[in-house]
Amino acid sequence: MNQLEILRFALRGLLANKMRSSLTTLGILIGVAAVIMLVAVGEGSSQSIQRNIQRLGANTLTISPQFSGGGGGGMRGQGGGGNTGPRTQARQLSLADAKALTDKTLAPSVRSVSPVVTAASSTAAYGAASHAISQFVGTYPSYFEAVNKPVAKGTYFFNDDVLAARKVVVLGQTVVEELFGTVDPIGKQISVSGVPFTVVGVLKEAGSTGMQDADDVAIAPLPAVQQSLSGFGSLSSVVVQATGADTTTAAQSEVTAILNQRHGIKNDNADYRILNQATLQETVSAATGTFTVLLGAVAAISLLVGGIGITNIMLVTVTERTREIGIRKAIGAPRSAILGQFLLEATLLSLVGGLSGVLVAFIGTRFTVAGIEPVLVPSSVALALGVSVGIGLFFGSYPANRAAKLRPIQALRHE
Repeated sequence: MNQLEILRFALRGLLANKMRSSLTTLGILIGVAAVIMLVAVGEGSSQSIQRNIQRLGANTLTISPQFSGGGGGGMRGQGGGGNTGPRTQARQLSLADAKALTDKTLAPSVRSVSPVVTAASSTAAYGAASHAISQFVGTYPSYFEAVNKPVAKGTYFFNDDVLAARKVVVLGQTVVEELFGTVDPIGKQISVSGVPFTVVGVLKEAGSTGMQDADDVAIAPLPAVQQSLSGFGSLSSVVVQATGADTTTAAQSEVTAILNQRHGIKNDNADYRILNQATLQETVSAATGTFTVLLGAVAAISLLVGGIGITNIMLVTVTERTREIGIRKAIGAPRSAILGQFLLEATLLSLVGGLSGVLVAFIGTRFTVAGIEPVLVPSSVALALGVSVGIGLFFGSYPANRAAKLRPIQALRHE
């Protein structure tokens, strides 16, 4: 009996009971689709987090004040350490601290330093429209490049605007839409808490980052914001841009040494914290990778259940076709032909289920799931399909071997 005849017998056996074959295929379909979809959701989630981090710049350090001592607030930077000693109020970051970080002798790995103040409860108005801006930032022009906020229309402000404390502002897309609608905002004057600011630029759309709208922002020269909105107090943070992604760690060490010296820190109780975007990105990548693998492993359980279903169905099939097997063996069909036929039937069931699962998963990844756009991972498709075929071979081998071992005389006597 050649391979073509074995295939013909296998197909005839599957088509003889279409409902049973369809139900068996459904288990594999669900398993394959679940594996591919969950891995796609995990990958989409990972890429979304990576994009959000990259928006801040891969070679960026963000310095902010914190409590030192027992129960210190926030996450520790390299300058941080243990939580020993009494809890004391942190020494605030100052403009002098930011200027000290620009020393090329002490910090050769630092490319730019951007002091930042944030004005709270800033309501902007233009004509009859008004909008409460989530973030009204006062800073230097280097901030735009450091945190990856390019201008889509108009221009950002310059160092001359900072020195002259000019009241000019660059707006995010959300602020523009709320205040101007379809009107071109460039050159228009808005009122921010009663203070007039002239719009010189519009930021490129960034999108939302979790619960926060990254486009609901306004950025103006630091002295202008201090004079009009925030007052001349401490800085909210300092954004430091390293000379490159490979020098970020060196820049962090240099910044830590300078701030420790200026703040008189002689132990591990730093009164500031440093957020290293590159380190954060590596940590998140590892965590989301583990999460994606876990999702795929959980979904793979459904493939195992599908394989058990194949075993059950094939055992029933062997029992029902015992007389047929006896007749075929009595007229000379070799054991290999019987074995090959039932193995082929089980494999075809898995293959059809696997291909159907791939199709369902491909359609499913076209839709947003829980706010995440799934990203199809080719390796997960190949792996899920290969596993489904392997399951057919593995779980179909026992029923096939049982059918092949039947003695003709026993099979012919079966009722």
